[in-house]
Amino acid sequence: MEQEVRPTTVLNGSQSVDRALGLLSLVSYSGDDGSTLTDIVEQSGLNKPTARRLLLALIRSGLLEQDPVTRRYYLGQEAYVLGTLATRRYGLLQISRDSLGFLSAKTQDTSFLSIQRDSYAVCLHREEGTYPIRTHALQAGYRHPLGVGAGSLAILAAMPDDEIEAILATNEAALLAEYPNLYPDRIRADIVTARENGFALNPGLILTNSWGIGLAIRYPDGRPAGALSIAAIDSRMQPSRQTELAALMQGETRKIEARLAHLQPNERSRRAPAPKVVT
Repeated sequence: MEQEVRPTTVLNGSQSVDRALGLLSLVSYSGDDGSTLTDIVEQSGLNKPTARRLLLALIRSGLLEQDPVTRRYYLGQEAYVLGTLATRRYGLLQISRDSLGFLSAKTQDTSFLSIQRDSYAVCLHREEGTYPIRTHALQAGYRHPLGVGAGSLAILAAMPDDEIEAILATNEAALLAEYPNLYPDRIRADIVTARENGFALNPGLILTNSWGIGLAIRYPDGRPAGALSIAAIDSRMQPSRQTELAALMQGETRKIEARLAHLQPNERSRRAPAPKVVT
């Protein structure tokens, strides 16, 4: 996550709110794994006493909770309540559930819904298939730099070229350090291929035997709302089946897009950047 770090010795009210929201965002990125205090301090740039004080405030509000054994921090019950209340306005998962269920039942493989969050893609939901050999490369709550993974690549390919370049520049250090097979030039080439084929493909670039295919879901104005993707072992992702899966996914993305188009204008989801940690 992009961070803006400015040293200061005094916290005013707005700084405290900005910092607390930044910590809430950091913890949310960790999903089911939770975050340690050390992780939070390193990623936020805050000192330990300040981070701890803000975390305690978030715990008191119910937005975070801390496991008494592992001492890891997780999103709290109040965060769930707020998310539920926001579902009507930001309800892509709700209107995509039938399509995810259909795809996993029809293909027997695992399907996913992902959205953009800042320069990353976050998996909102994983719908298990029934095929006995499954890939576990992506779980709900996991995030990858945009362009890493089929759904993530589909979202990036649906964006304007200038936005793509800005995102690749932001993520370049993380890509080179953590994803040696997915350096920026490789992602640029994959975007060209995805646009030509009408779907994004991850041919085992994150985990060798785990392949994925992804299609962007678009708002009526063409902006990417998210992406559907399907993951399977490599033997189930040969070219002829890629075409078959893409056709099924295109039908479902059209259904989801039609539902998005019927939302009232003031209910259409717009992307909101994750809060920055300002110090």
